Amino acid sequence: MTKAVLSKEDIEGEAARLREAYGGQTVSPIRERQTTATIADAYAIQAFNTEYWMRQGRVRAGAKIGLTAKAVQKQLGVDQPDFGTLFTDMEIKDGDIASIGALLQPKVEAEVAFVMARRPDIARLTTAELLNSVAYALPAIEIVDSRVANWDIGIVDTIADNASSGLFVLGTTPHKLEELDLRLCGMVLEVNGDPVSFGAGAACLGHPLHALGWLAKTMADNGAPLGEGDVVLSGALGPMAAVSGGDYVEARIEGLGAVRVAFGE
Repeated sequence: MTKAVLSKEDIEGEAARLREAYGGQTVSPIRERQTTATIADAYAIQAFNTEYWMRQGRVRAGAKIGLTAKAVQKQLGVDQPDFGTLFTDMEIKDGDIASIGALLQPKVEAEVAFVMARRPDIARLTTAELLNSVAYALPAIEIVDSRVANWDIGIVDTIADNASSGLFVLGTTPHKLEELDLRLCGMVLEVNGDPVSFGAGAACLGHPLHALGWLAKTMADNGAPLGEGDVVLSGALGPMAAVSGGDYVEARIEGLGAVRVAFGE
């Protein structure tokens, strides 16, 4: 990873701007104010806010992986995914209503979620080790959001903004990985009954387990390894779609079943 170049004051200032944006007013892109900011700076901003929120009583639920699609990586000029923190208060129960007023610029995407059985052994991070470290998989809808105006984001902006996280919804029927072909599993995402996004597991770094392996190593390297019970959103299986108040969203993933969420007016 590149080295951080921003001052402590700049990092804390950008973190504060992003926190304040949750109140309903988006901010201009960080990269326009901090023209020398690096990926390391962006993670420092994200980490500052994560620690701030945890001091305020928020509870970590796991992690999300972003930028798993090669086309999106190319668009933002990066060659790797990114990650953000999931908190327990970000979860909407399957079939429940998400408050549109709590979001700024929401979009939805369908993903495979993993629930970890234990901490992966980073010293031998084989496919077998990853398989054995996962308790089960679930279908998921990630409700992504951006505190940056008009989704005008670069890599620094999205990482600093907790990987453009918002809310998430998990299905309720767990599936063991040996039951699934996560590379070839097809996905369809519908908004108000109309199909708006199609994809498959191969769209997520070639296989959702590849994304999990990247996250396990990266988080261990950052001193915050995955552990038992952690939820991992492994990355979008197809393009995201915008939503607004009154919309009803359903994602279906072959072998995993369906997951649903509605958005209040």
